[in-house]
Amino acid sequence: MTLLQTILHIDQYLLLLVSDYGIWIYLLLFLIVFCETGLIVAPFLPGDSLLFAAGSIAANNNDRFNIQVLFLSLFVASILGNKINYIVGKYIGPRVFVMPSSWLLNKKHLETAHLFYKNHGGKTIIFARFIPILRTFAPFVAGAASMPIRQFTLFNIVSALLWVGSLLSFGYFLGSMPFIKQNFSLVIYGIISISLLPPICAIVVSKIKHFRN
Repeated sequence: MTLLQTILHIDQYLLLLVSDYGIWIYLLLFLIVFCETGLIVAPFLPGDSLLFAAGSIAANNNDRFNIQVLFLSLFVASILGNKINYIVGKYIGPRVFVMPSSWLLNKKHLETAHLFYKNHGGKTIIFARFIPILRTFAPFVAGAASMPIRQFTLFNIVSALLWVGSLLSFGYFLGSMPFIKQNFSLVIYGIISISLLPPICAIVVSKIKHFRN
């Protein structure tokens, strides 16, 4: 089973895990969100699709999968993940930018996040929450760029609230609709496509500017 197949059918896997592991599913989802936001080597983990699917399943299994507990645990996980990422970036980030790319750290991803940060300032922490890859690298770059801890903390909390709250809510209120349930894989495709549009557009614009120069 490939990673893409797992993400596209994540609702089925989550439903099985909720049935088999009960309360331990909260810990599993906590760890996934924490790693996806806190470890720069794990940008491939599901983020947006996972939150939407979790909200959808909670709507139909609220007695075993409580939406309030789910929100609180994932909200904390996303804040802690970003905070750890920021701290790591603060101490080792400057060294990474002078190193060639390696199998462990993709320097191009870091440079893209750094450029996004320079263009949008602290708001990058909020914007990046909704963009795969940038979501993982933005806190690291913020630390490497010595963003003030108080400023980062504020944007970190606000971004976590918006990201987790919005996607869980969308899943909770829309996921139980018959059309969404019957076409869940297409919906996940849509979420992934929309979330990838900003970096794709940025790459296209960059190529156009490079061609003109």
